[in-house]
Amino acid sequence: MNNIIRSKLIAVLICGLLLSGCASTGTNIQKLNNNGPYDPLESMNRAVFNFNEMFDNHVFEPVAKGYKKVMPDPLELVVGNFFSNLNDVVVLTNSVLQLNYESALASSARILVNTTFGVFGLIDIASDISAASDVNLNKRNEDFGQTLGRYGVGNGPYIVLPFLGPSTLRDTFGIAVDSFFMDPVTQGVTGVFMKNVDYLNSVALRLPVATARTINARAQFLEVEKTLDEAALDKYEFMRDAYLQRRTSLVNNTDTPETK
Repeated sequence: MNNIIRSKLIAVLICGLLLSGCASTGTNIQKLNNNGPYDPLESMNRAVFNFNEMFDNHVFEPVAKGYKKVMPDPLELVVGNFFSNLNDVVVLTNSVLQLNYESALASSARILVNTTFGVFGLIDIASDISAASDVNLNKRNEDFGQTLGRYGVGNGPYIVLPFLGPSTLRDTFGIAVDSFFMDPVTQGVTGVFMKNVDYLNSVALRLPVATARTINARAQFLEVEKTLDEAALDKYEFMRDAYLQRRTSLVNNTDTPETK
């Protein structure tokens, strides 16, 4: 187990070193390249994209459809609320790192209200409060990739990750940091949030919970993907451009807080 942890830490450190050099270079190239997004790895990215599409079509999508078929809508909503509440821990941590106190206070209030009055996040009371008053407790969207962007770290090259999909060099590093250190479901290197609760820290519990969260998230995009397949002439380019535009919007905080 120590070797596994050491390997993960080394991977994060190496990715950080690559990020510091390549992301700034990528930013400069993007400024010079006005013809489109910075995608020097397009051939490799398309190969990974095609693999992801094949895996999704034959494995992931059928599982998500089966999940939606057997899961009643109210229960599906409850499951989504629960995982959204766990994600607010990541949002809160990155809001603090960004010195974004408005987002940090709102996320703190969401966690407190939804965990207590919302029965461990099963009911999104915070969003109901926002809908019925002027208090804005709508869900925010913050992650470590955005945190790096707020401090001037450039995207670097666009990357399609196996199974995970669209990313950039900066956001790939952000995913690693969020997953290993901040996310209550997947963080296991430091045990920051639950190091004294052994049964919550066990892989036997975290793995099925992480799997359930992934399936639930995939099920939410079934209708969106159908529309995308019908509208996009080149699905790879469409997803790449949409992803990069979305990430720029989130880093610059020009996107409004998400509503559920």
